[in-house]
Amino acid sequence: MKDDVGASHDALYHYDEEFRNSISTVDAEGKRVWIYPKKPSGIYHRWRIALTVFLLTLFFAGPFIKFSGHPFLLLNIFERKFILFGQVFWPQDFFLLAIVAITFFVFIILFTVAFGRVWCGWACPQTLFMEMVFRKIEYWIEGDANDQRKLKSSPMTVSRASKNILKHFLFLVISVLIAHTVMAYLIGIEEVKQIITEPPTNHMAGFIGLTAFTIVFYGVYARFREQACTVVCPYGRLQSVLLVKDSIVVAYDWLRGEPRGKLKKSPVASSEKKGDCIDCKLCVHVCPTGIDIRHGTQLECVNCTACIDACDDVMLKINKPKGLIRYSSYNAIKDGKIKLFTPRIAGYSVVLIVLLGLLTFFISTRKDIEMTVLKAPGTLYSKTDDGQITNLYNIEFINKTFEDVPLELKIESPTGASFMRVGGPEIVVPKEGILKGLYMVKIPPQLITSTKTIVRLSVYQNGKKITSNNVKFIGPLKKQI
Repeated sequence: MKDDVGASHDALYHYDEEFRNSISTVDAEGKRVWIYPKKPSGIYHRWRIALTVFLLTLFFAGPFIKFSGHPFLLLNIFERKFILFGQVFWPQDFFLLAIVAITFFVFIILFTVAFGRVWCGWACPQTLFMEMVFRKIEYWIEGDANDQRKLKSSPMTVSRASKNILKHFLFLVISVLIAHTVMAYLIGIEEVKQIITEPPTNHMAGFIGLTAFTIVFYGVYARFREQACTVVCPYGRLQSVLLVKDSIVVAYDWLRGEPRGKLKKSPVASSEKKGDCIDCKLCVHVCPTGIDIRHGTQLECVNCTACIDACDDVMLKINKPKGLIRYSSYNAIKDGKIKLFTPRIAGYSVVLIVLLGLLTFFISTRKDIEMTVLKAPGTLYSKTDDGQITNLYNIEFINKTFEDVPLELKIESPTGASFMRVGGPEIVVPKEGILKGLYMVKIPPQLITSTKTIVRLSVYQNGKKITSNNVKFIGPLKKQI
């Protein structure tokens, strides 16, 4: 019997395979099909609400969270300054940010291979704001899906106009809040406060940025909506190469559900065996991207679990066990056994562990002060009045801390060499800043044994050596001295 149902499922897939050639939000003529999802409810939806409250609270509170008086998270791409968990990163730390990005990407791959598009349904900001904020406002003002359809098809009245105005006003207010929060993550909350409290002409770039962000967010949530997930988002497209038959996704149990058929009110003797699916289509009506999960895993599915809640509710009403639509995998439904740890997951896990190890090592050995020494361009060597050989160097100190740091520069070798800083002897590197200077290194002629002598420069902070650098000192041939 199991094989017969599986065969009917495969036949159904072949029959309905045409659905993969289009998306539910665009008709045959290429015009937008507006989605009116039914209001979701159920245990999964309540869990998503709780998680949404936590994540959005964290999102809006993030710019105000300080670590030792500094932002906990700042992604200032304009000044190429990043603060992650209280640690400041500069362009010189780009390799660390690259490793972080690669590590995050591998983690997303591993998570997708194992659990599908769970991120999209439970934690993605696009879904959280669309389904848990903007859609909720729409339900509150305009009613459920059928009420919204009737309202849109009805003639323009004072009631309809007032509802539209109120809805879009709230959409705009929330878009403004989101825009200011995002800007605070980019330039800092103090700068955003200045943009708000001072005339726009004083911060024209920031004002334009806030306006642009507001327009974009309002356009996405008021009009573009699920198209961002089904058409634009590259993560959805990645599913086609990342998902395997053992991936845990929102799945329809065709072995239980097929062949589907309408529920009959009066018992009628029938030789035809029916599955648990009564073809009520509530799983389709509640889907925010308008797909039919019974067709199987689709790129448009964001794993929001609305169909699970809707189906479970129907199963309870007709005295059938829940789980006709549930978190499972193709192989788990077909074979009745979940196999999560596969060779592919093992391979990705090893890569992720290696990357995390490298990242931990580089961050733990990262220096707060860095020194870069370069020979002054266009110079070779010169002699002083007392016969010493000199070279000019451009030395750059980078301070990655939040305090001004006084430093001391010493020449470790060769013994007897000395230096002089053009502009004064004191070296104080400003907080989160860079100090550049021109330095003259002098070596007595008797210490020069070749045309390129290695000079070791060391930097001390409070008497402790924090970094060193080897540079080449260009001198004359021995017979020329």
